[in-house]
Amino acid sequence: MNRRRHLPDDEDISAFRQALEAAGVRRITSNRADVGKPKPRVADKTARRKAAVENQNLTTTGRTSDGRVEAVRPSEYLEFSVPDLPWRTLSQLKRGQTVWQAGLDLHGYTLEEARIELESFLRDAAAQRLRCVIVVHGKAWGATADFPVLKSHTNAWLREWPGVLAFCSAIDADGGTGAVYILLRKPGRG
Repeated sequence: MNRRRHLPDDEDISAFRQALEAAGVRRITSNRADVGKPKPRVADKTARRKAAVENQNLTTTGRTSDGRVEAVRPSEYLEFSVPDLPWRTLSQLKRGQTVWQAGLDLHGYTLEEARIELESFLRDAAAQRLRCVIVVHGKAWGATADFPVLKSHTNAWLREWPGVLAFCSAIDADGGTGAVYILLRKPGRG
């Protein structure tokens, strides 16, 4: 059976656009994922960095990687889970079916700033009793490295963070391999 695909003509396209306009549909102005939490102002960033540095002296359990990381490729899919995490829970996270409640975009941060922001974000998420969050790390190669620096370090940092049960690269709609969903430990559980 020979089926030819109907290609719309100018009249069809015009009618379609008019129907969308009549329904109140607007054009998308940006193709970036909305990660929820806006970037803090410069004064807020400075205060948070100072607080994070002071907190490092008080609590070392959340201290992340010493700088040695395994390089990952820009398009590499990231995945990690604790051994006893139910398969179904991880499967839902990987399919993007676990709703994330807050997000952090690390674009524009230096490596040290990104680490501090990530640690602060994870502490805040735990304090707010959030279950799933998203972190956009991007896929850009470092200026002096031949691998995506923030992506590689985020991969290492999250594996070491005690409150992380699992993480995996996001679905394409949420940033694909430039972002990760993070499943956090339920409060009160060791």
